[in-house]
This record gives sequence, structure tokens and C-alpha cells, in this order.
Amino acid sequence: MKKFLKQWVPSIAIGIVLSLFIRTYVAEAMRVPTGSMIPTIQINDRLVVEKMLWLTSLKHGDIVVFNPPVPGDEQKKYVKRLMGLPGDTLEVKDGALYRNGEQVDEPYLQEKMNYRFGPVTVPADHYFFLGDNRNTSYDAHLWSTPFVAKDKLIGKVLLDVNDLF
Repeated sequence: MKKFLKQWVPSIAIGIVLSLFIRTYVAEAMRVPTGSMIPTIQINDRLVVEKMLWLTSLKHGDIVVFNPPVPGDEQKKYVKRLMGLPGDTLEVKDGALYRNGEQVDEPYLQEKMNYRFGPVTVPADHYFFLGDNRNTSYDAHLWSTPFVAKDKLIGKVLLDVNDLF
């Protein structure tokens, strides 16, 4: 028994520490509990989220996981599409999203937006997110504070595992 412990305990301990490090700082698998990103992401889809945001740059259209600026939900994880970077002005009118005065082409949407929002300008070190299922998504157009601080970002979605099968 002593020989077994001497051989396996260090390997198991290293494996646990390595796995916790990877999950905390590198990448994590997550499940999507809501339909706010339909049709792009379905309910219960499993995602691989890259957490090393300091090594990548975010761009319009990226799908990102973050802690929302919603009272009572600050510790939850939301998955939405990045629509506004710092300095962008956004507005929803006539069923379409406008960024910096130009209509955004969004082929992933199934229907036009049935609400009006903005215009708002994204402050420094903040981002603006909307779900792809815009008319039912609880996102920036409904939050009292529509911007997510940079330090609330968790990671960028790399892969929807369900797309592999």
C-alpha cells in the first residue's frame, strides 16, 4: 500500500492542480441554460470558453461569457454577442441595430427587433452585449446599466461542442 501511495499520490495531486489551473485561467467547458442566443446556440449546448483574454483582442460579433451588471445576477454567467466596443455608439431603431450611425449586418438573427433602444455610447473599459434571440433575450437593452465592465468578462467562446456532432 505504501508503494502504491508513493507512486500515485504525486501524479494524482499534479493532475488535480493542473486541471484546476486550466479551468480557472485557460479554458472551461460551460452549458447554456437559456435560449437567449438561439439560433446560434441552443438551450443546453456545451461551449468551450477561452479565458486568456489578455492574449486575445475582442471584436464585434464575438460571443463572450461574462458576469452581468444586473442586481442579483452579478455572479451568474451570461453568454451574449459583443455588439459594442469602448467608444461605439449604438442604437436600435426600425428593427435594426446601428453602430456608429451605420446599420449592422446580422445574418444570424431570425427576426427583426421589435423595440427601440438608445442611442448610447460605450464608455472606456466597458462593452455592450446583445443576445441573438433579441426579442426574448434579457440583455443590455433591458438592463438598467447596459454596459459590462472589462473586469467582468470571463472568456470568449471558442467552440460549441454540439456543432461537432
